[in-house]
Amino acid sequence: MSDATARGLGGAAHDRPSVWWSRYLFSRDHKTIGLQFLMSSLIWMVIGGALALAIRWQLAWPWTEMPVFGRWMFAADGGQITPQFYNTLFTMHATIMIFFVVIPLLVGAFGNYLIPLMIGARDMAFPTMNMLSYWLMWPGFACMVVALAAGDQGPEAGWTAYPPLSVVYGNAQDWWLVGLVFVGVSSMLGSLNYITTIMQLRAPGMTWFRLPMTVWGLLITAVLQAFALPVLTAALLMQLLDRWAGTSFFVPAGLVIEGQDIATGAGQPLLWQHLFWFYSHPAVYIMILPAMGIVSDLLSCGCRRPLFGYRVMVLSMIAIAGMGFIVWGHHMFVSGMSYLLTVSFMASTMLIALPSGVKTFNWLATLWSARIRWTSWMLFTVGFISMFVIGGLSGIVMAAPPADILIHDTYFIVAHFHYVLFGSSILAAFAAIHFWFPKMFGRLMNETLGKIHFVLTYLFLNGTFFPMHFLGARGFPRRYADPYVVESFRDLLPLNQFITWCALGMGAAQLIFAVNFLGSLLWGRRPERNPWGANTLDWETDNPPPHGNFASCPTVYRWPYQYEISPDGPDHLPQANPELVQSRAQQ
Repeated sequence: MSDATARGLGGAAHDRPSVWWSRYLFSRDHKTIGLQFLMSSLIWMVIGGALALAIRWQLAWPWTEMPVFGRWMFAADGGQITPQFYNTLFTMHATIMIFFVVIPLLVGAFGNYLIPLMIGARDMAFPTMNMLSYWLMWPGFACMVVALAAGDQGPEAGWTAYPPLSVVYGNAQDWWLVGLVFVGVSSMLGSLNYITTIMQLRAPGMTWFRLPMTVWGLLITAVLQAFALPVLTAALLMQLLDRWAGTSFFVPAGLVIEGQDIATGAGQPLLWQHLFWFYSHPAVYIMILPAMGIVSDLLSCGCRRPLFGYRVMVLSMIAIAGMGFIVWGHHMFVSGMSYLLTVSFMASTMLIALPSGVKTFNWLATLWSARIRWTSWMLFTVGFISMFVIGGLSGIVMAAPPADILIHDTYFIVAHFHYVLFGSSILAAFAAIHFWFPKMFGRLMNETLGKIHFVLTYLFLNGTFFPMHFLGARGFPRRYADPYVVESFRDLLPLNQFITWCALGMGAAQLIFAVNFLGSLLWGRRPERNPWGANTLDWETDNPPPHGNFASCPTVYRWPYQYEISPDGPDHLPQANPELVQSRAQQ
């Protein structure tokens, strides 16, 4: 055990601020920073979702005037989408949902709020750096607002920003690149803070294999960010130099646009793809590993039984993260890479399904014959598992180059990554919000509204994304504003209209969540200290926790999954409870 751990209740000491802007605005308290990430992500989710609905409107009723929400948010030609603005829509939708919603929500919000509480620390190792990690997001927010406000002149190269198109687009692409640089620096600061905090500030007795799976997921994610983000940030700066300084990192020789010779050197567009996907494939696990950890903890609590195969699940998460660095080339099967590289990336991509399958098996084994409490957060937890399985199975199909070449850039790919990133990650985020809402705000969310929200979201989600597999199997292309100019695609218009109606229904279902979230802040029932009967240290303090989290340093005596104690006694035993219980599950 490190010296910092031995001292107990670690974290940089800072008094509770007496002025409101230091307490609520420029706060160094990890809980306030976590809530700032949470609220910002939810606001951007509304914006990103509106962009998605605009895309779906165009595909269902091409070149028609959008309804009121479209005319209000996207005043392009009186509410009608233009071809150029359609490119901006899918570029900004993906950018916002990945970099401003899923990652800040799962990593920024829950990571900041939960890590010190779950390991028994009073705050992060570097509170000031933690504050900066949030406020560095705001220049990124501003840049994306400017880029989106450019309308028809906005970023049009997609979220992948492939050169040479991304190098010759207008000024909005500069704002897009600069915004992502700020987001990247913010995430790097956060990852260094997470790693240091978990390694150095654990409470006495909190050994590595007594950490909750949520903390494991966030730790492994932080390591991924620390190694992968510098590569993307360097690539973004190189592309900015191509645009501003006339360098030629990514622009090929002989590029001529409108009679003007653009290239001054001999750049490599494929270099950008390698650098981009070296980060962006691990980014998939940056978005899914925290969700896996959260779901594991909630599943054990909801089933009232020990988590099956805890150590194997930890090792499988480490394996997923490690293998995530060697599979980026499967995004480039159509780029003309050698057969040897193609086979190597195919094999490594298929192998990564093994640790993912281990986790799925362990979740199902935990559910088997359990006494499940069907709370709203448990419904979202089980929903996550089903979405992850569907998305993972389609991923194995695309790992085979012959199949991938056929369905690359079709709606089969769109279906796959929305099942993994939206269907899985966002359902896990909803589960976490319902579960830790009383810890964050001292109120309980309404269970009836939560269950209605889950049922509608789950049904409309599958109605939106599952039919896209059929579109992709027919070769229906993504990123096309009007694919129906090809006669063979015209019979797919009714299916696209069905998908759009489901997407509109899914968007409307989120109004229930908004009412529940905001209403519970004001009128939600006050909970007891540990309303779910959980074992982790975060429930050993008040709701919401005070400044410094704990009145005294907690001591950890066991792992966090000590359920099914005895038929006549309590069904759980918190980590900080010194009572000795003889059990095969004792760690």
